[in-house]
Amino acid sequence: MQSQKTHPKLFSFEFYPPKTEEGAASLQVVHSKLAKLNPDFFSVTFGAGGSTRDKTFTTVVDIQSKGISAAPHLSCVASTKANIRAILKDYQDNGITKIVALRGDLPSGMMSAGEFRYANELVEFIRQETGDHFQIHVAAYPEVHPQAASGVEDFKNFKRKVAAGANAVITQYFYNAEAYFHFVDACEKNGITIPIVPGIMPITQYTQLFRFSEMCGADIPRWLRKRLESFGDDRESVQAFGLDVVSNLCQRLLEGGAPGLHFYTMNQAAPTLAILENLQIKPQD
Repeated sequence: MQSQKTHPKLFSFEFYPPKTEEGAASLQVVHSKLAKLNPDFFSVTFGAGGSTRDKTFTTVVDIQSKGISAAPHLSCVASTKANIRAILKDYQDNGITKIVALRGDLPSGMMSAGEFRYANELVEFIRQETGDHFQIHVAAYPEVHPQAASGVEDFKNFKRKVAAGANAVITQYFYNAEAYFHFVDACEKNGITIPIVPGIMPITQYTQLFRFSEMCGADIPRWLRKRLESFGDDRESVQAFGLDVVSNLCQRLLEGGAPGLHFYTMNQAAPTLAILENLQIKPQD
């Protein structure tokens, strides 16, 4: 493995907006630790239906003010052209140059997505309003979006996002490297050449991972699920085994040509730092 000094890959880290002052203070510590890895950017999620819009904005501007590039998530759900236009202007005024554009999930009870039905429409609108100001990242699902009619239809939807003006791709997390490589091959065959960065979810707790994976459609391979189940309540064993599994996955992805890694941190630094240390990529003092 290569050391950080010679490693050509880019890394990014995702946070969710803290809900409390205690959570905000904790996140300050987390992103200060991860900032020592000199990441490409920190991204900040956007709650279902825009429920965390103000907190997302506050978190993004705070990160940006500390000299690290920040990429706010924007979602279609419950959004109008007017409020997206206003949000884009606020981000431009605060020096934000990256955005993660998503369709987003419908909150329970919400029947209409808003003025934007799909992420490609949001990407197109951002381009119309702001030209090339923003580097736009979009999502991809190597194991197929859980709501897609088929793999073919899912890939068609993905191509629309790219054609609308996306600069880069962040995938949903997965634990089967072949799913990623197969997706990249399909992109290359279709003339898609923008970076496709694998999303990485550290394994720290089986029940939480299972719940998230059920919601987002990420597959936990049977062998992995059975091994995790076998540890029962032995959290230390789950974490040690998960660290080994995810570190090996990351190494294989990087050696196979992945342009970098995007970590879903769950607002924790230690699990991600442990994986990167296994890859011999360490914070700089």
